[in-house]
Amino acid sequence: MKKTVVSLAAVASVSAVTATTVSADEVKIEKGDTLWGIAQDKGVSVQDIKEENGLSSDLIFPNQVLSINEGQKVEAQPETSNTVHTVQAGDTLYSIGQANNVSVEELKAWNNLNSSFIYPGDKLSLEGSAVADKKSTENTSNDNEAEAAQTSSQPSEDGVVKTLNMEATAYTASCEGCSGTTSTGIDLKANPDQKVIAVDPNVIPLGSEVYVEGYGKAIAGDVGGSINGNRIDVFMPEKSDAIDFGRKTVEVKVYE
Repeated sequence: MKKTVVSLAAVASVSAVTATTVSADEVKIEKGDTLWGIAQDKGVSVQDIKEENGLSSDLIFPNQVLSINEGQKVEAQPETSNTVHTVQAGDTLYSIGQANNVSVEELKAWNNLNSSFIYPGDKLSLEGSAVADKKSTENTSNDNEAEAAQTSSQPSEDGVVKTLNMEATAYTASCEGCSGTTSTGIDLKANPDQKVIAVDPNVIPLGSEVYVEGYGKAIAGDVGGSINGNRIDVFMPEKSDAIDFGRKTVEVKVYE
């Protein structure tokens, strides 16, 4: 897919759900479908679909038939208040900070995080005063619990085949000449919330599931002329977010 840089940004993508219904409990995969899109359409989670069909990764292929227990399991709604946010799949410190008018560094300081990794189910404080008051009365046992909570915020190490330090820039579909479709056939304009990155296939194979520090879990779904070696481009739906992301070094975990 031809991509145009927006400041320090270019394009990756997201897929549209075009799955054909085979029966009440089955769907036939069409080109461009993703587990995320099917899960959203059927009211179930990606994990539900993977467990139901014995899938070890998020990769699916045209004409594949998946069994779906529609509506049987629905992911819990986020528990979010003015002071606490429960992390959901796809959340990053950056997106949480933008939604609550706080910085990534503030979130890390308030929640004793030494990296940008967070994990679904984590509860993050959105203000510093509550954390400061709590620290003044915590005993050694509570300190140990905080350390355990910090460890749980790391992405799963199960299935990780390699960990890389890579230079990352952010890209958007809102650029002149952008087709909106990646080299693997994913339509980013149809589903702007999908996490997709562009990679050098010689470093990270296309279709791999990855975890990008500060961005979250994503699919290596595109390539680009300037993406060579230890370079990645992370897709963001808004041009302003892509520009704000800039250029940075991040840790990337690649899953089998």
